[in-house]
Amino acid sequence: MRVAAIVAVFALSLGVAQASDAFGNTLVTHEWGTFTSVAGDTGSPVPWAPLFGPADLPCFVLRGGTGNLPKRLVTGLVRMETPVLYFYSQHPVTASVHVDFPKGSITEWYPDARVTSKGASSNGTADWDAVHILPGQKLEFPTSTGASHYYAARNTDAAPLRIGDQQEKMIFYRGVGNFLPPLWPKYTFNGKLEIRNTGADPIPAAIVFENHGDKLGYRIVRAITDSVTVDPPELTGDIQQLRQRLAIELEEFGLYRKEAQAMVETWRDSWFEEGTRVFYILPTAQVNPLLPLTITPAPAEIARVFVGRVEVLSPWTRQAIESAMSNGDVATLTKFGRFLDPFLAQSRLKNPNGAAAQRTNAYLANAQSEVARTAGSCVQ
Repeated sequence: MRVAAIVAVFALSLGVAQASDAFGNTLVTHEWGTFTSVAGDTGSPVPWAPLFGPADLPCFVLRGGTGNLPKRLVTGLVRMETPVLYFYSQHPVTASVHVDFPKGSITEWYPDARVTSKGASSNGTADWDAVHILPGQKLEFPTSTGASHYYAARNTDAAPLRIGDQQEKMIFYRGVGNFLPPLWPKYTFNGKLEIRNTGADPIPAAIVFENHGDKLGYRIVRAITDSVTVDPPELTGDIQQLRQRLAIELEEFGLYRKEAQAMVETWRDSWFEEGTRVFYILPTAQVNPLLPLTITPAPAEIARVFVGRVEVLSPWTRQAIESAMSNGDVATLTKFGRFLDPFLAQSRLKNPNGAAAQRTNAYLANAQSEVARTAGSCVQ
């Protein structure tokens, strides 16, 4: 399918009336983000603790929306990771931005906003009432000394923003949701991967990715309307080539080149770590009901490009976890981080019996303690 046809069907263009000022200025807004889930044995998403991972946000980012629950106890089906909103304008504009998350809560954000939630994962909203879009101005943005996924998103040509006394290149937010993503992958009895689209709209593109022992491969599948079965990818791929390919795909679906590159750079480590996962472009018709967005004045153009990421327990990953549990290989167990618990739920060693039970549970407790130790609250 050619790029123009795909974009015509799936790229969002909500702005019918242009947002113009006395100078004829036109406001353009672009957004990208990721919905991360974990597939169960049948392909359906399983509950997990998406906040229970290593610290990757600077401490100036604001947090809330989970009540008083510790990260370990905040569970959901989907982690909404790093949506960012960019604004482009020829002249200064003041806008208001409202985000609804009907089936989730907004847990992190910057700059400051009015954030509400009726629970750990339901009916979240965020309002940025006076967003001063200041093209051409050189503003100072907050920083931290530690490494973070946050900063790569600034590397675009978007206009800088001022909200209250806080300045930034974009509006950033994250959340935890309880909804069913449309793509359900599962392994068949003969080792193939069945990818099923449970939604009403075709999934325009999906990438099956595998990294096994630092060898990687991927397969691209397009226009998934029902289900398709594919062979596992051959582990002969090149990571740099894949990053370039992903950036090109994201650009074709509506992002500017620097935005697409910023998204890939943001997730250059976690997207491609060891394991098996399926990435897919979420149909725009499904993004809008999941995450309604209202901007006033209405932009002339809005592009919203969201990537779904589904972690899959492959046969070799299952074998590696079970072997590590039997041999007390805590280092291997900790590599799976926040995905360890949902993978263990699918493993025959989740509730071990017999003489090895006490020893196995001790290994697991050590691994989970190590994951908890690295799950800091923020990056200084």
